[in-house]
Amino acid sequence: MTVRAIRGATQLDVDGREHLFERTTELVKEVLRANDLDTEALISIIFTCTPDLVSDFPAAAAREMGLGDVPLMCATEIAVPHALPRVVRLMAHANLEVPRRDVQHVYLHGATTLRKDLAQ
Repeated sequence: MTVRAIRGATQLDVDGREHLFERTTELVKEVLRANDLDTEALISIIFTCTPDLVSDFPAAAAREMGLGDVPLMCATEIAVPHALPRVVRLMAHANLEVPRRDVQHVYLHGATTLRKDLAQ
């Protein structure tokens, strides 16, 4: 097995706890599905939020979906003027048996504009 990093992002419509949990859960599940991973292959996940998201931590949503034994961390993205608002990003580290070029990165909702080359 090789450790690979998987990127992903999603955009929220509003800053609300339920919506943050819904979109974070959707993002994590899609990362797992797209890379044919079970949670045992996860090493850690780093979440970031744009500064306009303050309703809760994306890691809390991940713990709620059963990832309590996976090391999780949250941080704030740099407040770049004109950046896409209300975005949750993740970088998941996982044991994968694929070359780096075959890792499936996941960009959902408005976050597809962040990486048009990788978006679903």
